[in-house]
Amino acid sequence: MNENESQPVVLNDIKTMEDIQLLVDRFYQRVRENKLLGPIFAGVIGDQWPKHLEKMYRFWQTILLEEHTYFGRPFPPHAKMPLTQEHFDTWLGIWQTTVNELFAGEKADEAKWRGDKMATLFRIKLDAIKQGGFRPLL
Repeated sequence: MNENESQPVVLNDIKTMEDIQLLVDRFYQRVRENKLLGPIFAGVIGDQWPKHLEKMYRFWQTILLEEHTYFGRPFPPHAKMPLTQEHFDTWLGIWQTTVNELFAGEKADEAKWRGDKMATLFRIKLDAIKQGGFRPLL
């Protein structure tokens, strides 16, 4: 191989808390920079980013590493937010792109799958609240 040819990048799977922190930090950096999502997150989180990121580390550590450090309920903080399908599609696109750029493997695939399922569930619950008939458990 000559010096102009690049070696293929081999990505590792998500295995440690440091991996979770890298994923969450990179993802939320992109969310904050996004023209659609950034203002929403800024309005809700304000200057509490360290607290929010710590909560997200624990959430994904619990989900992906099966180390139970998160004991909250993720939906209630989103219940009154004016989110549309476009918001969820954008969030999910950023999530999947970030996972794909940083990791590959079984846990990375699970992270993408769980992100998709979470976005779908949140959207269904928010739609139910907007329609007024069914009130999902918050």
